[in-house]
Amino acid sequence: MNKTIGILAHVDAGKTTFSEQLLYHTKSIRERGRVDHQSAFLDSHSIEKSRGITIFADQATFSYKDSTYFLIDTPGHVDFSPEMERSIQVMDYAIIIISAVDGIEGHTETVWELLQKHQVPVFFFINKTDREGANPKQVLNEIQTNFSKNACDITFDFQNGQMSESLIEFIAERDEELLSRYVETGYEEALWLEHFQYLIASNLIFPCASGSALQDTGISEFLHQLDQLTVSAYQQAEPFGARIYKIRHDENGNRICFLKAVSGTLNVRDKLSYGPKHVEEKVSQIRIYNGMKFQTVEQAVAGELFAIAGLSEASIGEVIGNCSNNTQSEVFPTLKSTVLFNSTVHVKEVLRSFQLLGAEDPSLSVYWDEHFQKIQIQVMGIIQLEVLEQVILERFGYSIQFGIPEILYKETIDALVMGYGHFEPLRHYAEVHLKLEPGERGSGFQIGNSCHADALSTGNQNLILHHLTERHHHGLLTGSPLTDVKATLVTGRGHNQHTSGGDFREATFRALRQGLEQAQNRLLEPMYRFKIKVNFEQIGKVLSDIQQAYGSFETPETIDGKTTIEGRVPVATFMNYSTEFAAWTHGKGSLRLLFDGYDVCHNEAHVISKMGYDKNADPLYTSTSIFCAKGQGYKVPWAEAKKAMHCL
Repeated sequence: MNKTIGILAHVDAGKTTFSEQLLYHTKSIRERGRVDHQSAFLDSHSIEKSRGITIFADQATFSYKDSTYFLIDTPGHVDFSPEMERSIQVMDYAIIIISAVDGIEGHTETVWELLQKHQVPVFFFINKTDREGANPKQVLNEIQTNFSKNACDITFDFQNGQMSESLIEFIAERDEELLSRYVETGYEEALWLEHFQYLIASNLIFPCASGSALQDTGISEFLHQLDQLTVSAYQQAEPFGARIYKIRHDENGNRICFLKAVSGTLNVRDKLSYGPKHVEEKVSQIRIYNGMKFQTVEQAVAGELFAIAGLSEASIGEVIGNCSNNTQSEVFPTLKSTVLFNSTVHVKEVLRSFQLLGAEDPSLSVYWDEHFQKIQIQVMGIIQLEVLEQVILERFGYSIQFGIPEILYKETIDALVMGYGHFEPLRHYAEVHLKLEPGERGSGFQIGNSCHADALSTGNQNLILHHLTERHHHGLLTGSPLTDVKATLVTGRGHNQHTSGGDFREATFRALRQGLEQAQNRLLEPMYRFKIKVNFEQIGKVLSDIQQAYGSFETPETIDGKTTIEGRVPVATFMNYSTEFAAWTHGKGSLRLLFDGYDVCHNEAHVISKMGYDKNADPLYTSTSIFCAKGQGYKVPWAEAKKAMHCL
């Protein structure tokens, strides 16, 4: 039985040490490494060793009883959340490690929400029970209060397959069939175990154990429990289906794609078709990774994690064959930064390096600004930038720095408009009409098509839709990415002889831009969802700070002298608040920040003025249409373009 399990936690909860113990107990490694000794098997990169944190989601394989386990050790630092989320999408089960001393922390909540979003069954392990101040019972209460009341302790209540009376009743209370059987005939061990497995796999019960990874307390017992309570049913007889969840480049520069097979079998030299263009390429090698090392195999089967060579154009998130595609990300960078480098390094070399990194981490959104001749990337935080500097030096051999990180703003529109674009210099012809309408917050840039085939051939319609999605578009206010907008192709026109190559591309971008010129454009900024807990006498300062930061809050709740307040606040005004908060609460207050999407910018006019974007000097876009008369092309500005259109 193949099972993929992920280990997740807030940074410093003991996640990597826990993983090391699992590998040691299953004889996958001979010696247990330690993060503080820079000897952890899964933190194998030099950057991870020097920093003492997990940065890259590495994997290992071990066997236990009748199952083969594929273990993914994920980053615990918030700056590397996109890497963690991509790994979540291929997990069968997840184990959340929580410190018995620190309890639930900010990033733990992010992990929980992502696992629930992707419907991954969860086990909890309360770690560091050997430490002074450890209180596993209180942490279990926190889990039940903050995450789910259906979390149950299995440390002592489920041993060697035997359930305690309280666990038997706990399970029966959550399963009507079992409850009826329990009342009528009492407890049946095999039936209870089968239903317990089902309830866990269905995200209806969340088992929780405790121990100390560093002291190797409770680990082997938990592994035995995990094996008894997890099941998988992958079908090898079905057609091959897989998801690409990670991309790396080996020492020879070959693109290595990491896959989770969900059905069927893959052999070396098989051909795979992928992507919207249905690119077909041959698998030249299959690798099974264990840490940094790998062995080549001739075949991979359903339920396995493996890597392949041979797919030169594949990207993260792509699905192959018989596999559903539900990989929309929930974690987004909120900052952007400019790459700074010495003039002795050619800009094309730097751009090529970052494009490779962008293939490995799509959240970087590497962007070459032609107008300002600079490279920009999107990041989660300062630590990520520091790591990227080290990565560039180690992998590519030259030094870079980054400009001061700036808030990543976005733009949208408030009401429906029609956009018109016409491109007709001599011997060219294309016209496009687009309907632009605001979408729901968080919906991104979407496209639609209501064009009739009598107006425009299906091939030309698809060409226009392709141009709408071939790049990320930006708005008029600050040049920031355009989002929460739906662009629908209404009609258009081509010419049998004169329409060629990029004519529809030119007309499409002009139509988009002309529509934005008419629209009520709005600037959006990233938001945090916060949860703050302080002593009752400190609540006045908290509320004052939130108001000064242009945040909003719900009615505070006070229990046992501790006041909890939740609300929403701009990232721009609160991104450095944690340091100040820790200082004036003397480290005794609790502050949790979660990214909570985008909303209308609180200081729109100031940001627009500060960024100084000139929409008329944008090299990528123009709202001006081009028409032709008497053998010569002439320009028609956006405000007059509608009257000149041929399709009206």
